[in-house]
Amino acid sequence: MDTTPPPSRPATLTAPRLVERLIQGQATSDGAGVRLTRLLTQDLQRRLDPFLMLDLFGTENPGDYIGGFPDHPHRGFETITYMLQGRMRHRDSAGNEGLLVPGSVQWMTAGRGVIHSEMPEQQEGAMEGFQLWLNLPGRDKMREPWYRDIATAEVPEWQGEGVTARVIAGATHGVQGAVQRDATEPLYLDLHLAPGAVFTQPLPAHHNAFVVVYRGELNVAETLVRTRRMAILANTPGSDGVLLRAGEAGARAILVAGQPLKEPIAQYGPFVMNTQQEIFDAVNDFRAGRLA
Repeated sequence: MDTTPPPSRPATLTAPRLVERLIQGQATSDGAGVRLTRLLTQDLQRRLDPFLMLDLFGTENPGDYIGGFPDHPHRGFETITYMLQGRMRHRDSAGNEGLLVPGSVQWMTAGRGVIHSEMPEQQEGAMEGFQLWLNLPGRDKMREPWYRDIATAEVPEWQGEGVTARVIAGATHGVQGAVQRDATEPLYLDLHLAPGAVFTQPLPAHHNAFVVVYRGELNVAETLVRTRRMAILANTPGSDGVLLRAGEAGARAILVAGQPLKEPIAQYGPFVMNTQQEIFDAVNDFRAGRLA
């Protein structure tokens, strides 16, 4: 007798969010010439608080990624690197080291400061993934750094009708994610949808949220979102969540949401603080070798 539980049904929403704006992203490069698409740019930081940046890197050309991201500093926020394809080795000034492989996550809280590198551990084949920057509240910006490497098998999953949700942070349909944060309450889901499949996610109306499609097409409420596009979701009073429906070829997408901090943002490259004086202090500490 088959004792496998039937797939869960999506939650019912009464007022799903509409798409406020579609973002195509900016082609750019970072590190030692790694080519990527920057979807969440600095001009969107206030609108998508507490999220500061989102990069999508994806190529089969080793020349676009082989230089990697040599030693560089961070202070004042968290980075979440999620690998879809390829292998990336990371090391930092505190002696931490790990290997990112398809489906794995590296969650780093820079806190008062680290110097780290992220270098490809391959010379051919596809390299693809996301890096998201999540702000820290002012009270936590100078905390001790923290790291967690989350193996592919350690990312919790929820199964629905034609839907698999990998729960990197937050929770969906009773499944708790790999990481939780009290101040920003991030939700980070990697969604795999069969053709025509529907996924719903309850969300507080005041949380900022966006969807990025990286395979196929999605209908978000009644708006079509194509591959490599980001849909910013409207914070409509009374809205109760997100409704997604995959196109004819199915879809893969990330859904990200969080509680805005509503704090001042002062940024200078890899340092994100609340005041310009704190930025000056970060630069001076880096120059004096106090981040290592």
